[in-house]
Amino acid sequence: MKTDIEIAQGAEMKKILEIGKKVGLTEDELELYGNYKAKISEDAFERLKDKEDGKLILVTAVNPTPAGEGKTTVSIGLADALNINGNNTVLALREPSLGPVFGIKGGAAGGGYAQVVPMEDINLHFTGDMHAITSANNLMCALLDNHLHQGNLLNIDPSRIMVSRCLDINDRALRNIVVAHTGGKNNGVEREDHFCITVASEVMAILCLASDIFDLKKKLGNILVAYTFEGKPVYCRDIKADGAMTVLLKDAIKPNLVQTLENTPTIIHGGPFANIAHGCNSIRATKIALKLGNYVVTEAGFGSDLGAEKFLDIKCRIGNLKPSCIVLVATVRSMKYNGGVKKENLKEVNMDALKKGSNNLDAHIDNMKKYGVPVVVAINYFYSDTEEEINFIKNLCKKKKVEFEITKCFTEGGKGSLALANKVINACHQENNFKFMYDDNMSIYEKVDTIAKEIYGADGVDYTRKAKDSIDKFVELGAGKMPVCMAKTPYSLTDDKDILGRPKGFRIKVTSVSLSNGAGFVVLRLGDIMTMPGLSKNPASYNIDIDDKRKIKGLF
Repeated sequence: MKTDIEIAQGAEMKKILEIGKKVGLTEDELELYGNYKAKISEDAFERLKDKEDGKLILVTAVNPTPAGEGKTTVSIGLADALNINGNNTVLALREPSLGPVFGIKGGAAGGGYAQVVPMEDINLHFTGDMHAITSANNLMCALLDNHLHQGNLLNIDPSRIMVSRCLDINDRALRNIVVAHTGGKNNGVEREDHFCITVASEVMAILCLASDIFDLKKKLGNILVAYTFEGKPVYCRDIKADGAMTVLLKDAIKPNLVQTLENTPTIIHGGPFANIAHGCNSIRATKIALKLGNYVVTEAGFGSDLGAEKFLDIKCRIGNLKPSCIVLVATVRSMKYNGGVKKENLKEVNMDALKKGSNNLDAHIDNMKKYGVPVVVAINYFYSDTEEEINFIKNLCKKKKVEFEITKCFTEGGKGSLALANKVINACHQENNFKFMYDDNMSIYEKVDTIAKEIYGADGVDYTRKAKDSIDKFVELGAGKMPVCMAKTPYSLTDDKDILGRPKGFRIKVTSVSLSNGAGFVVLRLGDIMTMPGLSKNPASYNIDIDDKRKIKGLF
């Protein structure tokens, strides 16, 4: 079989104006970035604002493993299958981050014969959204340091700066730095600083949660940037950064239109990580997709304990969204891995490990059912899967009284997901009693406790003194009714990446807390979670190059 990039480079793409026309967008409502990419203008939002919404389908997964579960691939294959069936379907995905592209994970454009294209553009600079977010964030930090240097009229305490610079590359050397270290007074005020990856920045979260450019400016202005020596909060608007930041983001806030290999219209916009941010594409992208399509397929990052929980409790709450169906992706390999099988042995039949590890799927099914939305399990097929193994997963689903179907979209594209598409359509028209996991009026502690017990299966929550002090301080600032954004390892239901399956008898520990006041949520970090990843000994970038015909190679 060809590699992902070879398949993508051989795709027969349609001009983006034709893709836009397919879902009712006019030529004037598309701002072209070449022949195959475009931004959707504000005119389309205004024209379609009173149009009835389509059905929203959320794709999530079990806890991720080194074998890969193919959540994005399944999302793309499902959208293609729905279109094959004659349904007007739009796909809504997140933008890839350059960190994973050049690191270990690779891109986020699907795989095999279920991809979005142009794959190279989407995985690299695309339409410049990531760069704009990086620039806006770093402008805020530069203006903050300039305020300190130019007399510090706000009396800001340099040791209590709450924002950090960002970069969309994995660079561990920038995690902890000192700015203005040499050169005397002309270089500014010396202080400790940090970098996070762009997709973990609050500016990224704000772009994904803003309803329009004016809401964007308001949210940017609400960013808590620092405290004064007297302990009073200082916001982004106080250092006069919000206006210029909004100008830098005036194009980035517009969703991007591309297509799948099978020419299904696809909106890709925003890309916060689900383990350290809320992990969903933008509200604007989802809402315009719901106006354009009768069915909208979207996804949330990592497993359902992270991405789906945040999609349902943060994005749906802020954006007033209601999913019609949740698709839960699982694989035979992931269950064997959760049962103790090493990555290199996952192709071997091991029914004992499969049975042991299937409790992870069991937990995710239970968790998604608690939201009152119909659930369909998508069994993503791998060539090494046996009939006995597949039947075991099917029987588990039957026992859980949840719909299920095999998908072979990686090798067959949309036609490999036709049966899954039928199950999803049926689910979209079933009784739906969607509810949030917690109420706005619950305390921060009660919200965290609810997620820990109901989603992770923990016995309770412990806090460091620093974490408790931070929560109490943020509540004083008015954050008590905000949703909570849990930052933890994606590989386990616990805060320990090595504890797999469906563990019992554990507690989680909140080590630190920060306030994303502009985005509108409180971030609680569990264990040793980092906001700036590092590169491995042999990063993916070593294999990325350009050949003598000017074609990119090595992307995946």
